[in-house]
This record gives sequence, structure tokens and C-alpha cells, in this order.
Amino acid sequence: MLLMFMTGLVPFATYALPAAAGLVLISVCIEIGFGTALLVYFAVSFLSVFICPDREAALMFICFFGYYPIIRFKLERIRPFFLKLGLKLLIFSLSMIFGYLAVISVLGIPDPLISMVWLGVKAVWWFLAVGCVVFLIYDKTIGNIVLLYKKWFRTKFLGRQN
Repeated sequence: MLLMFMTGLVPFATYALPAAAGLVLISVCIEIGFGTALLVYFAVSFLSVFICPDREAALMFICFFGYYPIIRFKLERIRPFFLKLGLKLLIFSLSMIFGYLAVISVLGIPDPLISMVWLGVKAVWWFLAVGCVVFLIYDKTIGNIVLLYKKWFRTKFLGRQN
């Protein structure tokens, strides 16, 4: 909740702080469980709507950054690899489309793609494709953070073994 509240102090962190707030839920999921992590996600989402000064950051947390690190634990069990990757990209794409529409309709922000009409209809697909590449980097980073948490932080600071 603190990271979400800080979006009012750091205005350029509209996407970075909700992503960081979602990463905190990794430790909740590992230490307490999937159900509790989802409960914390819903609580922070609800409170963010009322407390978070940056409404767009709150919507980004609700639409993707809050729940993805939690459901990633379930997605990692899927085999084969390409099915897992396709499902992850589908979840990301649908979340971003929903988040984009929510920002426009809920917050009343004018559609930024209208001002980019000179790019044509293909601009939407290019933005989504670039977003998918950034998402794959984010997903790999989450995997590395989970390994770092389990192998180093958990054993050194919490005194627990895997």
C-alpha cells in the first residue's frame, strides 16, 4: 500500500511503483500461500482506488501488476513451454487492452491513439507488440526475483530452507 501511495510523490512512476507493489506479493505467496496473496491483492486494489493519488497507477495495479506475480506461480506449472508462453502473452494483452479502455472510460482521459492518427491502425498493434516484449522481460525478472528470494533472502534473513 505504501508503494501505491508513493505514486503521488513520484509522478513519473505511474507504472514502476504498481509493478514494484505487485512484486511484494511474491513473498506473501511464497510464505503464506496463494489464497492469502490474492486476498492481499484485493485489499490493496480496493484501498488504492480510494487512497492512491494517481488513479492511473491504481488502475494499472488492479488490471495487471497486482495479480500477475501471484498467478504466475500457477502459470509456471503449465507444460509445454509454448502453451505457457502463449497463455502469459494472452493474459498480458487482454489486461493491457482492458486497462487501456478503463483508463479512457473511468478516468475520462482522451484516447491518445486519436492524436496519433498519422501512424494509422497499425500503431495499436505495434504498441501491443512492444508491450509484449517488455512484458517478457518483466516476466523473466519476476522469475529471477523468485529465485533470489528463495535462495538468498529466505535463507539468510528468515532462516528458512526451500
